[in-house]
Amino acid sequence: GVAQRSKLRTSPTEEEAAAASVEFRCPCVRVAQPDGSTKMFRTMNAVQQMARRSICNSARRQVENKVSQKQKMFQEDNGMPIHLKGGSSDALLYRATMVLTVLGVGFTLYELVKASFPQKKD
Repeated sequence: GVAQRSKLRTSPTEEEAAAASVEFRCPCVRVAQPDGSTKMFRTMNAVQQMARRSICNSARRQVENKVSQKQKMFQEDNGMPIHLKGGSSDALLYRATMVLTVLGVGFTLYELVKASFPQKKD
C-alpha cells in the first residue's frame, strides 16, 4: 500500500506544485477565481462607480446665484451699519461678540488686579 503510493507519486501533484510556486502577492492584484472572474477587480470597479456617482450627483445640483441680491441688499443706503445689514443673524452675532468681548476684558482686568495684590500668608 504505502510503497505503491510513494512509487506513484514521483512527480508532485498539481496542488503541491501550486503550493511550492506560491509567491507573495499584493492584495490589490487581481486573483482569478475558479469561474474565471476577478473578484478584486469587480470590487474595485464597484467602489469607483459609487465614488463617481456621488461626485456626479453633487455636480448636478443647481444652486441659485444669490450674489446680485446680496449686493443690492448690502449697497442700499438705509443708514444701517454694514455689519448689521445681514438681518437678525448678524445682529445676534454682533451682540454675542460684544458680550464675550466685555466679559473677556472684565476677567482680564480682574486677574491683573488679583495678581497685583498678592495675599499675605499667615
